[in-house]
Amino acid sequence: MATRTNAAGDDGRAQLTGWRRVLGCLTLVVVGLGVVGGAALIFLANTGYVPFLSMTTAWEAPYDRNASDQGNGAWLAGDTVVRSRYDAVTGFDVTTGEKRWEYVPGRADICSVSSTADDSAALLVHGEPGKDCSTVAALDLTNGRELWHTSRAPAVGDTTADRVATGAGLGVFLDGDTPVVRAVDLRSGTPRWTAAVPRDCVPGSVAAADKQVLAVVACGDELKLAAFDPADGGELWTAPLDARRGVPTSRGATFLSADPAVVRVGEPEGDGSYSYLTFGPDGRPQGRIDEVGGHGDIKQATVAGGRLLAIATYVGNQSAEWERLVAFDLTSGNEVWREHVAPGGTDVAGLYAAGDRVTVMTSSPKYGDTLYVYDAATGDEEDDRAFRDDPAPGYSTLDGLFTYEDLVIAFRHGQGVRPFSVYERW
Repeated sequence: MATRTNAAGDDGRAQLTGWRRVLGCLTLVVVGLGVVGGAALIFLANTGYVPFLSMTTAWEAPYDRNASDQGNGAWLAGDTVVRSRYDAVTGFDVTTGEKRWEYVPGRADICSVSSTADDSAALLVHGEPGKDCSTVAALDLTNGRELWHTSRAPAVGDTTADRVATGAGLGVFLDGDTPVVRAVDLRSGTPRWTAAVPRDCVPGSVAAADKQVLAVVACGDELKLAAFDPADGGELWTAPLDARRGVPTSRGATFLSADPAVVRVGEPEGDGSYSYLTFGPDGRPQGRIDEVGGHGDIKQATVAGGRLLAIATYVGNQSAEWERLVAFDLTSGNEVWREHVAPGGTDVAGLYAAGDRVTVMTSSPKYGDTLYVYDAATGDEEDDRAFRDDPAPGYSTLDGLFTYEDLVIAFRHGQGVRPFSVYERW
């Protein structure tokens, strides 16, 4: 039997095959465009040019022409961001960058400032350049007005910030090199109390909070922690920083927090001992957190929400240094969570914690600069944004980091740098 040829069927199959080829080509084109578009999106995201994933510069303060190692500090008081340097204190509108006020302590140099501000007021120590630092003054950070000033025993070369503190409505300071702690009303300067430290001890640093005023004291060759009642200066307790081994004065100690009490002990003397100590309200030792351990090598740390939050460097792939954010429980000293932050070649430039959020700024010549926000309780990442401009010129560590509403404020001090750069989400 002869075979009949269906020309229409053959033409249909040919057309179908042709359309399949066209669709295949179109699919390849779409996939190719997707790959190219995805690569472009990744590139743009890393450079800060993608909406909802970027940070842009809102304003920057003028460059500093002169700088000094003393008198440097920064605070956020309401919607005013304030910086201090050796010769002046200046306040800016945090949203616009407009200069609101400037305080100049006459011909004196600012020797040191309190690291915190209570009730929008900070303490300054100033004196005749190169001779003494004998005047303590309180400054209202909202308007730059000096609230009061008083004299103390001169302390030549006293540029240590933690010799003055604010908290519990008090201005607290060490009276020169004498073994007393003085407290005055922070807003009026009215004397409240003078407390003598334990016998044969000399205070070296102070911190203040609503429930206690603290002082690290040197008693002979050993460092101890003393607590005073904010109401009348009565001694609440005195405890050795380490009851079993003791901490020699050569190591030094500074406050990370006054309530809860967290003290950072200086570098160990080859004995591999701890770096961060926490104490309960009765002076009993609680957590102990090694600066070097399984978590890595702690480079930056802050205290918030009952936890010590730290940036730790560790060795990652190809023996490169990577950085992670680690949270420790202050009561036990145990690690609560850790979160990878920065790959090799990337540094954490700034760390800030407030409320239930932790803000981290990273800086990298390869990957660009990035902002991360984490949940302080769990370590879950809440935000990830690239900076269009470099917040840390030269890929160095910032001197401070703050947040205000939707703004991120980078603080620096030094010759030829901008003291403030303020960034907004885009």
